Amino acid sequence: MLKTACYVDDKEAVEFGEILLFVGANFLVAVRHGEASGLQQLRQSLEVRQDFLRLGPSAVLHAIVDLVVDDYLPVIQGVEDDIEEVEEQVFSLDRTNPGERIYYLKREVLEFRRATAPLLTPLMQLSTQPLPHVCSEVRPYFRDVYDHLLRINEQIDAFRDLLTSILEANFTQVSVRQNEDMRKISAWVAIVAVPTMIAGIYGMNFQYMPELSHPLGYPIIMGLIVSICVSLYVCFRRWHWL
Repeated sequence: MLKTACYVDDKEAVEFGEILLFVGANFLVAVRHGEASGLQQLRQSLEVRQDFLRLGPSAVLHAIVDLVVDDYLPVIQGVEDDIEEVEEQVFSLDRTNPGERIYYLKREVLEFRRATAPLLTPLMQLSTQPLPHVCSEVRPYFRDVYDHLLRINEQIDAFRDLLTSILEANFTQVSVRQNEDMRKISAWVAIVAVPTMIAGIYGMNFQYMPELSHPLGYPIIMGLIVSICVSLYVCFRRWHWL
């Protein structure tokens, strides 16, 4: 059983299908489910290669497996493009949180790997072991497909690790932004607390407050408030809190 794959860029999803192959001494029956990896053109091209068809059903088996593995490449390219977009989005100056998109991309990568990884062992057996109905002359061709699929699985594993790192980096970015917001809020609260405290003291209406009778009391207090607030603002700017 082969898992076919097709990447839908609009949905950022991998659509899977199946091709069931039944191989005998003089026949090969293929049952396909899904739209990916059509076999009509493959059959037409094989009918022209009579020398290759003389190798028997195993030659057709190789052609179908090779087609399915080749169709994994556009999926790899589509996933890679979306990962690059997400990576740029995480480290951009826009205050966005693509965590959900990263999670769904990682899920698609894991499902893609579950579709490709089980094929490695059968391809290794087809390329190295004498099996019924498999011509020995076809084994080197299966070895090429195996090497191709092995590189694809390595890329998928790299995508999985990269998405994990991007997801962790996104969480870090969100935490840093939240800390920056909290620092800004704390800084403004500290600045606003100065006039609030002074106004609260003079708003308690005590009978004996020497500053109330002073002719320069009001401008002195206002100047004190402005100077303290400006000093705090300059300090917070210097500390990168604002």
